[in-house]
Amino acid sequence: MNEDILVQREGPIATVVINRPRARNAINLAMWGEIARVTGGLVEDDSVRAVVFRGAGTEAFASGADIKEFPESRKDSETAQRYNAITAAAYAAVRECPKPTIAMIYGFCMGGAMGLAMGCDLRFAAEGSKYGIPAARLSIVYPAEAIGQLVDLVGPAYAKDILYSARTVGDREALAIGLIQRLVPAAELEATTYEYLKLVADNAPLSVRGSKATVQAYLAGYTEENRARLRALSLVAAASEDYREGTRAFLEKRRPSFQGR
Repeated sequence: MNEDILVQREGPIATVVINRPRARNAINLAMWGEIARVTGGLVEDDSVRAVVFRGAGTEAFASGADIKEFPESRKDSETAQRYNAITAAAYAAVRECPKPTIAMIYGFCMGGAMGLAMGCDLRFAAEGSKYGIPAARLSIVYPAEAIGQLVDLVGPAYAKDILYSARTVGDREALAIGLIQRLVPAAELEATTYEYLKLVADNAPLSVRGSKATVQAYLAGYTEENRARLRALSLVAAASEDYREGTRAFLEKRRPSFQGR
């Protein structure tokens, strides 16, 4: 495993750590590939019910892509195309993860790290955190899917503002425009994040997964294929052991114990 990307486990919750604190957790090309790989592995692990993405330490979620690599890794259109394919795979792995995901953000969340954080379902942040997409200062067109996520979160006008100006957005503004969903003192961020996900992990996994799939299908636009897939998910949940357990627990006035099947 790449030591710059770590996976930690606590019960049903997995944490993917961007582990380059000396470089403000800047993400190099190898790390982008590793993010895609480990996320795919967590998707396949039935014991994992939720995933947290975070940076090591409290100075930065990540300062973005490692621009020091660009003179080699993005030196021309051919290498840029390869680089973009690898980063796109990382974004897609996070965005398409069927399990609940949270970006736990301390400090700076910039550039490519914004794409990673926006790919998560929710963003919980510490006071003092900062956000930005400085692509306009590098003559880079930010990936279409990531721009789409930004528009979904903050609306087209704010998305244009952030992209055109390449300015830094402060924590209060980020909360006000919907870029982040929780803003708490830094000392409370870990507890807030993991307590929330423990609540989620106690719920029926098939129901949570179905809810996520339905929201994603709505944002993508309902198609007959999407509707058929969602109907199938609903039928699987209705025929599941967890449905019977949830009904029994409700009638018996006790806490249900869901197994994800």
